[in-house]
Amino acid sequence: MAGGAWRRWSRSALSPARLALGLLVALAAVVAVLDIATRPPPMPGYAQVRGAWQPSEAWLYDRHGVLIDSARVNFAARRLAWTPLDRIAPTVRTAIVAAEDKRFYSHWGVDWLALASAFRERLAGQPRRGASTLTMQLAAYLAPDLAAPGARGWRDKLRQMRAAWAIEGGWGKDQILEAYLNMAGFRGEAQGIGAAALGLFGKTPDALSRDDALLLAALLPDPQAPAPALARRACRYAHNATPNAAGEADCHRLESAAWAMLGPQRSLALDPGLAPHLATRLLTRPGLRVTTTLDARIQRLAAAALTRQLRGLGSARARDGAVIVVDNASGEVRAYVGGVGGMSTAPEVDGANAYRQAGSTLKPFLYAQAIERGYLTPASILDDSPVQLDTASGLYVPQNYDRDFKGPVSARTALAGSLNVPAVRTLLLVGVEPFRDRLWDTGYHGLVEDGQYYGFSLALGSAEVTLLEQVAAYRSLARGGRWSPLRLTVDAPPVVDTRVTTPQAAWLIADMLADSNARAVTFGLDSALSLPFWSAVKTGTSKALRDNWCIGFTGRYTVGVWVGNLEGDPMRAVSGTSGAAPVWRDVMRALDQGGAGAPPLPAGIEQRMVAFGNGIEQARRDYFLAGTAQTQFAAAPETARRPRITNPVSGSVYALDPDIPIDRQRLAIGVSGQAAAHRLWFDRRDLGAADRQALVLAGPGRHLIRLVDLGGRVVDQVAFTVR
Repeated sequence: MAGGAWRRWSRSALSPARLALGLLVALAAVVAVLDIATRPPPMPGYAQVRGAWQPSEAWLYDRHGVLIDSARVNFAARRLAWTPLDRIAPTVRTAIVAAEDKRFYSHWGVDWLALASAFRERLAGQPRRGASTLTMQLAAYLAPDLAAPGARGWRDKLRQMRAAWAIEGGWGKDQILEAYLNMAGFRGEAQGIGAAALGLFGKTPDALSRDDALLLAALLPDPQAPAPALARRACRYAHNATPNAAGEADCHRLESAAWAMLGPQRSLALDPGLAPHLATRLLTRPGLRVTTTLDARIQRLAAAALTRQLRGLGSARARDGAVIVVDNASGEVRAYVGGVGGMSTAPEVDGANAYRQAGSTLKPFLYAQAIERGYLTPASILDDSPVQLDTASGLYVPQNYDRDFKGPVSARTALAGSLNVPAVRTLLLVGVEPFRDRLWDTGYHGLVEDGQYYGFSLALGSAEVTLLEQVAAYRSLARGGRWSPLRLTVDAPPVVDTRVTTPQAAWLIADMLADSNARAVTFGLDSALSLPFWSAVKTGTSKALRDNWCIGFTGRYTVGVWVGNLEGDPMRAVSGTSGAAPVWRDVMRALDQGGAGAPPLPAGIEQRMVAFGNGIEQARRDYFLAGTAQTQFAAAPETARRPRITNPVSGSVYALDPDIPIDRQRLAIGVSGQAAAHRLWFDRRDLGAADRQALVLAGPGRHLIRLVDLGGRVVDQVAFTVR
């Protein structure tokens, strides 16, 4: 470039106008870069923050709106429901504003005086004070990256300041303070004034004292500080607020309070913890508020009755139990006690919804089905004597609870006295598969296998059921055979009744279960099953004394009780009337029965005076389905029974004892019925007349015994094996 041209270009480029324009462009670029570098994330509005707030807890209420329990659902942080500013003690607001941001109500998000003071102290090498306002701290809660680890530089501070200005532009001061108090971390995992007040002081936020407020303010700069440091800081705050009032005695008091505050953490629940198992079942989302059908008064009395009984039994006999109380008319559960802790080794398990063996509690539905079909009446005679049944899994020999046999008894006595052998004989009439289907229709949905899987033991309750299923099923008897699911919440959808038992059969079963005289053969007249008002009740004990049940109903309530050990080990010295029955009695007597008596007699039922031959039972008035009534009942005489071989049972397997001489090991053949005109054959050998006792020497192998009439026709035969 020529020298003249260079001089002309230089003078033009360095002109004041062009220089100013260049500086402006450069400044704009710097401002743009700075704007981008310090731009905070968008700040939400107050309504958005409060609407999105989720506590870590959920709450359970009774039907009257009384808080009965709560459960922690979110484990990321511990916080309660949002606390409005007007429900926080004024002393708390005053103390925290004075300690954290004394010019809070006069600045617009940034306290320039505090910033200048902090800068001056830094230059002088003095301990630095925080200059973040409450609004800047709130911005960090709303956008955690503003306070991420390492975010301490000037750029991060500018981002916080800009975020604070954005909040101040759309929020009111009280809204900012309210949000700050709800989002601040005070100690450990407790977030917000609600969790801090309950966890540290056992109070609600509106009940906090001035000392409490000073200690909360002292926690904010260092939530994990020890008690002496907190007390010194709280004492300084008190002195700053009222210089002439905070003396040495006040500081000592604050230190004592700090030690107490940092002691064992208190529960964050204001509820009485009445239904922990139901709370676990229903409270599935943070902030959920569920209004149940429970009644807090009934829940308390049911839990108290169960607690008394378990303490009386002692942990060596039974450790666990559950109680359900249901209103018959509505199907609403009034009490749900899944357990009471205490000596339990599995307190978290819900005993009311756990599957356990049913024992004798299924018998009423078996007898109802037999009565419906016309196979039995309440006065029909059933034989309570030893019986052996050949099943796919081997020989089945049912026994009564007391190992005793009563001989001929009426169906009423057999059911009320919970006799096992008559129940098995009734199942032979009804059929295992139809009975299993009836139980399924009655809400026992744990019976997922077919009838063959359960076999004849289904009559004695080998299937597993829950207490909820039991109570719903017995409620159907109280309602004339109409079944519907139970209701646990007031907003549960309406349910439709299902007819599972005829009104007549349901009424007859209820009458049989309420008959204390019929029950006396097993339980006596003065047992825990006897109440001063009408009630129908059934007990049950499962195999090896692992479960004890008592379920019964009045005109107004159905109450079910289970007692046992949730870990499955057997109970000790607990019978049908000493385990669950006392709890059932106490709950029933404590309930307001409202004058409810026996259910009215439905159409299609007639009554007769009946007499029993051979002194089987006392004469009485009994009830029948229309058209099935009789006035005389007696056991069939032996001569009227078809001859059959009763021993051995077909399919039996016998083992020879090597320590006993073979010729001393003989098998007795038993024959029932009128067998005088019949002969017994063992394999191919004639043993003579069947009415004489026959003993046979059976060697190893398979053998066949036949009962033959005079015409040579085989009336009965059994096969067995000797090893």
